[in-house]
This record gives sequence, C-alpha cells and structure tokens, in this order.
Amino acid sequence: MRQASLEAEAERKLIVALDLPDVSEAYDFWQRLAIPNAVCKIGLELLMAGGVELVRKLASSGVAVFVDAKLFDIGNTVERSTARVADLGAAFLTVHAQDRQTLEAAVRGRAGSALKLLGITLLTSANPRYLSEQGITLSSHDLVLRRAGFAADAGFDGVVSSAWEARDLKANFRERLALVCPGIRLTAEGVAGDDQARTATPGDALRAGADYIVVGRPIIRARDPSAAAHAIIAEMATALRELRASDPGGRVTPDNA
Repeated sequence: MRQASLEAEAERKLIVALDLPDVSEAYDFWQRLAIPNAVCKIGLELLMAGGVELVRKLASSGVAVFVDAKLFDIGNTVERSTARVADLGAAFLTVHAQDRQTLEAAVRGRAGSALKLLGITLLTSANPRYLSEQGITLSSHDLVLRRAGFAADAGFDGVVSSAWEARDLKANFRERLALVCPGIRLTAEGVAGDDQARTATPGDALRAGADYIVVGRPIIRARDPSAAAHAIIAEMATALRELRASDPGGRVTPDNA
C-alpha cells in the first residue's frame, strides 16, 4: 500500500483531544492543525465553556466530532442526552459502560442517527488503589473485559480502553467492537508528572489492536502542534504498514469492515 494511502488511513484513526479552555482558541487551534480527516474530541471542560455550539459548528463543516461526555445517569437522562448529542451531528459519544441499563438507554437515544456509541471501560488514569477504594475486586484487565461485554451486548459500536487490554479485547470481540485507546504518549515512559497510569506509544497501540488512538497533550503542548500531529500520523502509518505486511489479508478495522 502506498505511503500516502497509509497516512490518509492513519489520519482517520487519529482522535485529537481538543483540551483547551476557550471555544475560540480551540476552533482556531483545530484549523491550524491542518488534519481535516482526523477526529476532533471535545471533552467536558470545553463543553462547559460553550463547546456544544462548537460541536455543531465543526460537525456542520464536515469534521468528525467525538463528544467525550462520559454519560452516566438514570436511563431517561442518558437516553435524552444521547438524542441531543445526535441532533448536534456528532460522530461519536462516550457513555460509561458500568451497567447494561445505562448502555441500553444510550442505544435508544441514538436511534435513527449516525451517532456511534463508545463505552468507557476504565479510565486510563485508574490504578489498583482506584479500584480498591470503590470496592471493586476484579483486576483492571478483567473489569475492562466485563464492561466491554456489556457494551457489545447492548449494541455499542466500540469501547474505550488503554492499549494494555487491546489484544485481549480484539481476541474476544473482534469486529463487534471498535477499539479506541487514549493515554497515548510519544515514548513508552510517558511524560513527567503524567496522570495517566496505562500508556502506550501511537505505533504500539495500533499494533496491539487499536482502531483509533486519542492524543491530547503531545499535540496540544508541542512547540509546533501541526508538526507533532503529522509526525504521529507518520508513526501510525508505519505501524499500519507493518500490520499489512504481517497479515496480507488486512486486519479488520472500522475503515474496511
């Protein structure tokens, strides 16, 4: 496969976390990145600062927008909130995959729309103490697989997990669930003072089975954010080339499923 084609595929698999406090700044930053086929993720901070209209504005211009709302509430609230996000034209929405009732409510809410639902299995900042304090006795690995099962059974399109669980998630769910991996860092060691406990590099995440990767600080905080984004896309393209070489039939991804 030609390098240009691989880089185009890699760009579609990149989700940029637009973790900025101001809507105008966020919009201008996205425009300067010059990666129009990537996915733009808008999280809670920006949503609370006028980001709802930014979702509508970007989506109406053809950008694939990922609304990282992490919904978790009673069924009616989740269902109606999901419907409102679908009305904005968003491409993706996150919902906590802690129980089937919440997930099924989101599926009802997105009915008739193109909105893809992603179940949050476990935050990448989670560590054993985090689980112990909540009275959870399962390991993080087993908990992720269990919640992914809830999402698959409810009819979700994918799940969000660290790359550490990616291989087993793909082995268990294959094409039933797309896999979105946050906690992406440019080196295996991450960055000093990082609040992410389970990280991976862009290439390693794809090799492990990720269908999309989420990158925030390595792009947002870069001296040249556009150059950083394109360097990440190039690394992703290299990993995709390796995957194609090892599996000439082509690994099933959301782009070719």
